[in-house]
Amino acid sequence: MTQPRKIIIDTDPGQDDAVAILLALASPEVDVLGITAVAGNVPVALTAKNARKVCEVAGRPDVLVYAGCEKPMAHTLVTAEHVHGVSGLDGIELPDPKMPLQDQHGVDFIIDTLRAEPSGTVTLCPMGPLTNIATAFERAPDIIARVQEIVLMGGAYFEVGNITPAAEFNIYVDPEAAEIVFKSGVKLVVMPLDVTHKALVTQERLDPFKAMGHVGDVVLGWMDFFERFDIEKYGSAGGPLHDPTVIAYLINPDMFSGRFINVEIETKSELTRGMTVADWWGVTDRAPNAMFMGDIDADAFFDLLNQRIATL
Repeated sequence: MTQPRKIIIDTDPGQDDAVAILLALASPEVDVLGITAVAGNVPVALTAKNARKVCEVAGRPDVLVYAGCEKPMAHTLVTAEHVHGVSGLDGIELPDPKMPLQDQHGVDFIIDTLRAEPSGTVTLCPMGPLTNIATAFERAPDIIARVQEIVLMGGAYFEVGNITPAAEFNIYVDPEAAEIVFKSGVKLVVMPLDVTHKALVTQERLDPFKAMGHVGDVVLGWMDFFERFDIEKYGSAGGPLHDPTVIAYLINPDMFSGRFINVEIETKSELTRGMTVADWWGVTDRAPNAMFMGDIDADAFFDLLNQRIATL
């Protein structure tokens, strides 16, 4: 068997982040070196707590969880309690975690891990604002060349924005950080709204979780709360499931398709701040810097989720 891929999950749980963490912890193809929490959907004190709750739901209190940056690099924090609830993980009551939060700052953990592991062997998996990753790159530029790949959820092209008319939430919260990451030269794979809005959580796709016991009940509780916002907003049969696409790509990249294109981040315009300006049609001469996904085999994606989470 191929050696598991070493990853650091950078996240702001968030119900969809939580499902992504469960998928990672249930999948032998990836080795989660640690989880770094960032301020995003809710403040970092809650995202760090939520990450530990999810690890305990998965039966993995051994996973190292670190708190990272409390606010974006240049702006006031924008949060999304209107989507995720006041805890960030509303939908089912879970006990406070017993596993400890690590003392080290999440940014320092990212830096130290990339320096300690062989160069080109650690993949970063951001599922929230890119503040932790960009801060690590700014503080320790020597680590940039050591990153194997960044696979992230963020941005949009055809779907455009979900927090403003022009911007997707993760990029909008800290566009300055996103600009640093997209200009870093690291190999980038991006899961935008164009992909995640094709991965809709319909009732049929939720049914298998009913037979999974406690973990399945937790996922159903999360989804029942989380999806109600998007169903009302988009009028679709189900809400999109964003962040697990990152982990699914690491396990089976063949379920995704996209284009290697240039993506620039708008940081100046008040109207379009946080927009991912994706040159999908190649109308500029700017060099490609990201594999920007455009499609997903949604049935294969949900089959993978059901099969793996059932093992927890």
